[in-house]
Amino acid sequence: MDRTVPKSGSEEIELYIRTYYSLLRSSHAVHLDALVEAHLTMNSSLHVHARQPTPDASALFYAAMRLPVCIADVDLVVLGQTDRVFHEHGVGKVEEWQRVTASARRRRMAYDGHRTLAAYIASRSDIDDMLPILVAYQIEWNKLHTILQSVSAQASLAAYSADSTLARTSELARALGITPDELSRLQDAWGADMIPTLQKIARGPKRLAVQLLAGTYINYQRATSDWWFNVRRSVAPVAVEDRPVYFVSSNVHAIPNLLSGFALQEEDAILHFVGRAGDPGLTAEYDYMRVRDEFNNKYNFLYYALRRYAMRPEVEERREAAERELGIQRVESLHGFDIEAQVIELNKLNMSRMDERLVYDVQDDMALLADSDALIVNIDYPLGMAAYHVMAKVSQYVTWMQGIYIIGKAATLNARVGDVMISNVVYDEHSQNSYMFGNCFSAADLIPYLTTSSVLDNQKVVSVRGTFLQNARYMDVFYREGYSVVEMEAGPYLSAIYEMVRAQRHPVDEIVNLYIAPFDIGLLYYASDTPMSKGRNLGAGRLSYLGAEPTYGTAIAVLRRIFRKEIARLRDQREAYPATQEREMTFLESE
Repeated sequence: MDRTVPKSGSEEIELYIRTYYSLLRSSHAVHLDALVEAHLTMNSSLHVHARQPTPDASALFYAAMRLPVCIADVDLVVLGQTDRVFHEHGVGKVEEWQRVTASARRRRMAYDGHRTLAAYIASRSDIDDMLPILVAYQIEWNKLHTILQSVSAQASLAAYSADSTLARTSELARALGITPDELSRLQDAWGADMIPTLQKIARGPKRLAVQLLAGTYINYQRATSDWWFNVRRSVAPVAVEDRPVYFVSSNVHAIPNLLSGFALQEEDAILHFVGRAGDPGLTAEYDYMRVRDEFNNKYNFLYYALRRYAMRPEVEERREAAERELGIQRVESLHGFDIEAQVIELNKLNMSRMDERLVYDVQDDMALLADSDALIVNIDYPLGMAAYHVMAKVSQYVTWMQGIYIIGKAATLNARVGDVMISNVVYDEHSQNSYMFGNCFSAADLIPYLTTSSVLDNQKVVSVRGTFLQNARYMDVFYREGYSVVEMEAGPYLSAIYEMVRAQRHPVDEIVNLYIAPFDIGLLYYASDTPMSKGRNLGAGRLSYLGAEPTYGTAIAVLRRIFRKEIARLRDQREAYPATQEREMTFLESE
């Protein structure tokens, strides 16, 4: 069978990857200066103005949102998989350092308070993600440093520091060579540290160094084993290995919010909070929801506002108590990579509390779930190859897998931000395999729960190695060959699924048929980037409330699929049981 598979279309990207992996083999830290030229030559779609002397504000915003604010003071970034790895290499008791986070990238990081940042990595995808981000950050920092050496730019910064009015903002933006809106986005990224960060940029150039500790395959597996052991121990006496399991990779908000109904119970308090919060963005979304008085808009807005409302400790305590009562157990990641898990017992759910969109046409059947012994295992979706390690580890312990459902964000080459894309072909850059499978979802499963978003099914996905590791030529090759969805997890997940249904490791550079899988496979992505539109990436816009509709629409589709599949399984058992019992009674009577 012939096939047309996408090739990178860019030797420059391959050279960049080979360069940083060869440098990271060093037993000592290496300076990122050595990667700058390869980064510039790559012509990344996320760093389109890298070579220009004026700042690429979108690339800087993208990088700043994925790095902790303390990166402004950091000289050395150390990468390792576990506390043990950091200890063995003499870095110190990293687990006792200050825990720091990035706004738009979920990664466990710790800061020593001086010049060193420790970052926990779950797979080589973390390297492919973090190295280009650090290089882009350094390039843009040094551009701003050069600009801020002029007397006029320093005067504008001093004036802005004393008075950050609109006029001063426009003046500083003009001095930095960016627009006021771009400066506003940097304010979003740096928050209260905006002025101190610019002052640090003015004082000196950035020269970061990176060191990779024990970047071996076995250490990634050890880190995954530690994570999964913590999950199993934390949910005891519920034994995951003894129960039918529906595995979901999504986020830690949508599934429990839909099932617990906590936001719906707290509706009056949430709306009161929105009215008093003084947040113009939140108020605008509330006004929009009231104009379009549909249950999709109303419920999704309550879930959207809940994230802010639940920041108060007393609210979070009530929410956690409500979830525990309904058999929803949350397990935070204690060490190593940062992936929260939830284990949900179907027989403890309360139909009267959950979002009505889950049950509005199957209420009579939902009562059967009280007899279910099945679990939903929902994890915060991992990055790239971490998905392979997680799926491979979970599958070792789950005896009765019923379905694997992947929800994530992706770049789109033919849709709009917020649209949902459903695929049945995935090309994986890691394995170079083309995976074909029967996606259990179609557009009809999503359309009732989307008011403004569209649904595109029968799409083709390419799983790439990193977000920065793309350029216009690279994207054009994908698009011409029919691949319209670009993401990082589908291919690694499917490689692990192959090993669940075959007696060997996944192949390389083959067409792989996964229609034989004895359980559901469902992939749903919603568009967060449109890289074919010049400069339109996550650094050039905000998803905000736009992300709530596809997030909850896809989660509803997954939960409804789980309920229907579990109800059918329970019916089959109920129908089979009387026949089995009759045979046993006949046997006893004959004895």
